[in-house]
Amino acid sequence: MNDINSQLPEVERERKPLALLGVAVPLSLLLAVAGIFLFAWIAEEVVEQHTVRFDTAVRGWVHHYSSPFLTHAATFASLMGAEVLLAALIVSLLVFAFLRWRRAALWLSITLAGALVLNLSLKYAFHRQRPAPFFGALLHTYSFPSGHALFSFCFYGVPAGLLAARIKSLPARICIWTTAGILIAAIGLSRIYLGVHYPTDVAGGYLAAAVWVSSMIAFDRIRTSRRNP
Repeated sequence: MNDINSQLPEVERERKPLALLGVAVPLSLLLAVAGIFLFAWIAEEVVEQHTVRFDTAVRGWVHHYSSPFLTHAATFASLMGAEVLLAALIVSLLVFAFLRWRRAALWLSITLAGALVLNLSLKYAFHRQRPAPFFGALLHTYSFPSGHALFSFCFYGVPAGLLAARIKSLPARICIWTTAGILIAAIGLSRIYLGVHYPTDVAGGYLAAAVWVSSMIAFDRIRTSRRNP
């Protein structure tokens, strides 16, 4: 086992705890709890239909600035949260396997599998109907929370953390996190711009993803600390 570990990248070796995303257990748990309370508050407001005025106002304001260029850009950004995301997931897992980043591949797989279960469970739990889209056809899946927002947060955020944990260059880390943040924000905004989601759907998707990822980080840190005291 020691010979095998010596051939792996240092961050992959079992004898050292893996500081995924550089977040400590207390902070991860704090973020998870805060996310739960915020999600519960938004979900209650959605169920009671107290967000109608806010959602309508934001949708109208965003649509006021629509243009052919922005429509094409929003369509492309939306694809980054669906078809392109799926292709990127497959490529990422293949690259991780080639680099022998087994923990990274396992972590990403579990995170995305949990995000899928979370997305379907929440959509069927709230049964929120879709808004009338500004562009494109009406979708027949439920609206709350936004699956694009949830999956983009999990997918683009987690690999950013996995890569940042393996790169020593500070400028490179900043570039990775900035790129991930822009992608996540653009995908969420594109769903509002296209009119296929309410703003609170996108916020709910981000919060649900934050709770799931923060919980995963805390669990991973606790598990590795117990296995490698």
